[in-house]
Amino acid sequence: MTTLGGTNLPRVGGYNQAVVLDAIRTRGAVSRVELAALTGLTNQTVSNVVRKLLDAGLVTETGYAPSSGGKRRTLLSPRPDGAYAIGVHLDPDSAVIVLVDLAGEVIVSRRLRLTAPDDPADVVDRVARAARRLLGRSAVDATRLLGLGIAAPGPIDGSSGCVVSPPNLPGWGRVPLVEMFTSATGLPVALDNDATAAAIGERWIGGESRAGSFLFIYLGTGIGAGIVLDNTVLHGGTGNAGEFGHMPVEPGDRVCACGATDCLGPYCSPAAIIDDLLRLHGRAAADRIGLTGTPESPHDDWKALRRAARTGDPDAVDVVRRAARRMAQATRGAVSLLDVSRVVLGGEALRGIEPILLEEIDQAVNRTSVARSIRRVTIERSVIGDTVGAIGAASLVLHGNYAPGWRLLTDTAS
Repeated sequence: MTTLGGTNLPRVGGYNQAVVLDAIRTRGAVSRVELAALTGLTNQTVSNVVRKLLDAGLVTETGYAPSSGGKRRTLLSPRPDGAYAIGVHLDPDSAVIVLVDLAGEVIVSRRLRLTAPDDPADVVDRVARAARRLLGRSAVDATRLLGLGIAAPGPIDGSSGCVVSPPNLPGWGRVPLVEMFTSATGLPVALDNDATAAAIGERWIGGESRAGSFLFIYLGTGIGAGIVLDNTVLHGGTGNAGEFGHMPVEPGDRVCACGATDCLGPYCSPAAIIDDLLRLHGRAAADRIGLTGTPESPHDDWKALRRAARTGDPDAVDVVRRAARRMAQATRGAVSLLDVSRVVLGGEALRGIEPILLEEIDQAVNRTSVARSIRRVTIERSVIGDTVGAIGAASLVLHGNYAPGWRLLTDTAS
């Protein structure tokens, strides 16, 4: 099998270079003098670092700041074509594949229907071949392709690069996805669960508007969360921080894969909300909305239910709001524990029902939050949109190479 090939692109050499590049990405057009103030580095160090970033093709000079009486300062901006990454978001019946540039803009993309989702080897083979075709369709410099990122349903064993029996992917046991995709593509591969990958993408692309701390709530086939604290993504001891679907809420009659009856996930997934519509409002309401209620049509049913809720159908709004209230209950607990100032909602399954979720979560969090007397918690939509999982997967590669992190602290180059 022909691989996608490796990269000749130099990695940022040292912590200082990563700090300066991150500041340029976050703030946009900025001068060397401003970078010194932003990063705490000396003017000389900033000049040396910027020279290396210019030589690496990662930043570019883009004009001049307004004159304040002296010499006009040259402004620096990221070079979108300085680096690229492929992102893959795996879902139970499809994979979304994107090729993004350093700024996180999608160059080309494809949704691939998975005909044998219970066969990991078939999934990897088909996705790798689709990624190869996607790269071939683009006009990007393949030597600047950093690698491939995978956003997959958890749990994830980050130390071995494995997905471990994800509930929404039956037939998958302990699947070494990193090893399999590395072999299939010849690229460096990064893996994380879909919600954490989405949070990393939000931080990478959101720039200044996503600096600091936030809780990212992701709704796809299931529900999860990514946590960013002081610009650092929280992974936890096993790499599975953010299992939002296991947050305890008011118990009911649905049993989670873990055995509990009070986990959020079984009550707030699209399949659960569809079931609520049929159970609470009957076949007549389902027919009016256009639901079949069969296991073969969950995506079409969910689109129909979201559309009905968006247009104000009372039964559709009722079941969505019931789920939103449970999500709000869990969010309130998470916000109180983490003390974040922002909650971000994202994921393709949210399209059209965000207003209901935003309203319920805002009411729950800002009515009862421990810190409400100090500051209001902002509840917002994702800046990325529907493809947050796939773009987040690509951001795993970009972030891993070019964001300040503990690994770069051990690099003595400046």
